[in-house]
Amino acid sequence: METSRPRATSGRHYLQIPGPTNCPDEVLRAIAAPTIDHRGPDFQELGRHILSAIGPVFGTTQPVIIYPASGTGAWEAALVNTLSPGDRVLCFETGHFSALWKKMAEELGLVVELVPGDWRHGIDPAVVEERLSADREHEIQAVCCVHNETSTGVTSRIAEVRAAMDAASHPALLLVDTISSLGAIDYRHDEWGVDVTISGSQKGLMLPPGLSFNAVSAKALRARETAGLPKSFWDWLPILAANENGFWPYTPSTNLLYGLKVALRMLADEGLENVFARHQRHARATRAAVEAWGLEVLCQDPREYSGSLTAVLVPDGFNADDLRATILDRFDMSLGAGLSKLSGKVFRIGHLGAFEDLTLIGTLGGVQMGLNLSGIPIKQDGLEAAMAVLEQG
Repeated sequence: METSRPRATSGRHYLQIPGPTNCPDEVLRAIAAPTIDHRGPDFQELGRHILSAIGPVFGTTQPVIIYPASGTGAWEAALVNTLSPGDRVLCFETGHFSALWKKMAEELGLVVELVPGDWRHGIDPAVVEERLSADREHEIQAVCCVHNETSTGVTSRIAEVRAAMDAASHPALLLVDTISSLGAIDYRHDEWGVDVTISGSQKGLMLPPGLSFNAVSAKALRARETAGLPKSFWDWLPILAANENGFWPYTPSTNLLYGLKVALRMLADEGLENVFARHQRHARATRAAVEAWGLEVLCQDPREYSGSLTAVLVPDGFNADDLRATILDRFDMSLGAGLSKLSGKVFRIGHLGAFEDLTLIGTLGGVQMGLNLSGIPIKQDGLEAAMAVLEQG
């Protein structure tokens, strides 16, 4: 009986999905340290250090609340701490994850005003201003945005969204998901006037899944005083009170916090501006390869190209999931799937986190070989195009 070729086992697995990402060895070693008493002085020192070091990554001097949860938990925390049942929120359909956030808001009893999108463009600031200017009674309580849509590789221009809100003179809160952009793409919580920034540990922060974050403005904390949605575990106030002494009001993810301390130090050592430039350079090289293959990047606005990932359309008549399966089987490399209405139509190349030039060339080499093995017609110039970008420094 004929059997399929076994998956390659020599060498490391290439995890090139747009998160979870590969964790640096130094982070993994930190996580492997013995667990300590989360009520003791050693943990208190760790907690205080992390709470003081995390702010610059968000671009904030305001509090950053850390949960032992996924990014989905941080979404819920942002909503329940600032809003009340029946409140109207303005959401933008930029991809799969924006749709999930809308669904959560509705399930929590909020009234969602949705701006439809084509999943190939980010949020249009002109539409933000138009919708908020029309809301003369200021019934909209929050604007919910995904900064970098992980399903599409499109980065919305949050600074321009804030400018549009200001132009409309609207008091709504600005809530922004940075789950696949924090620590990879330039982001400025304070400067851009964001009220709650949501994020997770498993992407640009180079950690396993399991931590999530809310960076909160003074305005968001004031909104917490009258927010009527039920909350207990997600409630900011008891967490902030415990954080004053370096602790949490429940058992925190001690070992992930070890890793977070190291990851924050690594980002600081490289310098955030250098981190952002590295991600943009790898994104440019990836897009150069895609163009040289004769394929199409899903994102259609060059101002919105993602530094974290590139979503690539496969030609009509081919299935992106078949391509991904071939690449996994032959080269032990995982690429991101097309989600929801993009299923089978795109594959996503993650180039974020602990990532370097040679890793990118290996990734693109596996993609090019996989395209050839799958019979997808391409030009053979992708690797050379990417290397030309990288060689420019």
